[in-house]
Amino acid sequence: MATLKALVVDDASFVRDLVKRTVRQRFPVIETTDAQNGRRAQSLMSRTVFDLILCDWEMPEMSGLELLQWMRQQPQYEKVPFIMITSRGDKDHVVEAVKGGVSEYLGKPFSPEGLSNKIIKVMGRRLKDAMDRSGKSMGGPADAFKESATLLTQKREPSSPTPTRPGKPATAPGGSARPAMSVASVRFAESTLRSVVKDITLTEVRVIAKRDQEFPGILDQAVVDIEVAEGQVARLNGYVHQLQAVEKRQDTDFVSVTIRFVDEDPQKLEDLSRFIARFRSGG
Repeated sequence: MATLKALVVDDASFVRDLVKRTVRQRFPVIETTDAQNGRRAQSLMSRTVFDLILCDWEMPEMSGLELLQWMRQQPQYEKVPFIMITSRGDKDHVVEAVKGGVSEYLGKPFSPEGLSNKIIKVMGRRLKDAMDRSGKSMGGPADAFKESATLLTQKREPSSPTPTRPGKPATAPGGSARPAMSVASVRFAESTLRSVVKDITLTEVRVIAKRDQEFPGILDQAVVDIEVAEGQVARLNGYVHQLQAVEKRQDTDFVSVTIRFVDEDPQKLEDLSRFIARFRSGG
């Protein structure tokens, strides 16, 4: 029976579901409620006192930082643990969150183990006692969230250079010339994939990567870093929708990875629209 209450706040329903699933599997004594943005979370927190807040940073209407700052001004929430879960991992943002009173900071994409460890750290003895009373051990079953992709994730020795940067000639699999493509960095919980953008829309991106890298599993979380303007990087949250060999042969050198976006932040969609326009025009 759940004895603790957690509020999961993120504008992406995919991320909210992933966080709730992890909490439910690892810590059955924690009951989860979710909100799609800080404003909705604020309303829920005014009616119910939660024992833990798990919150994204970039959201429409009210950001995670604004929610954190408001929360620390409420007597009932002065000491309640607040874990910021975000793709914004640069030093300035971490410092800003610490000044706002954040308890822990977890970068996206995250692993179930990473999230669980942060929860254990901030909840401490209170969580352990609740788990002991329920007869449950800390940790819980492993997350069965990945599908097998043996062929595409198999390690191989490098046989040719990594995809070229924009402005340099490139050769597509099979030897035909292709126009230079934009470089994308796709981050997963345990690795980063070096790739080039093959196609992109407001809902998904398809990238091509050398097979000698470490690949994710289907439905794994991903953050796609794309330079939308000089010095400005958009961090787009998503999940792996498809892994596919570029060529119809077992020893293909290239893998196509499709990432479905889950962000609903208007600013991110605007940045993405600008990038798509530039990408389509060949700029």
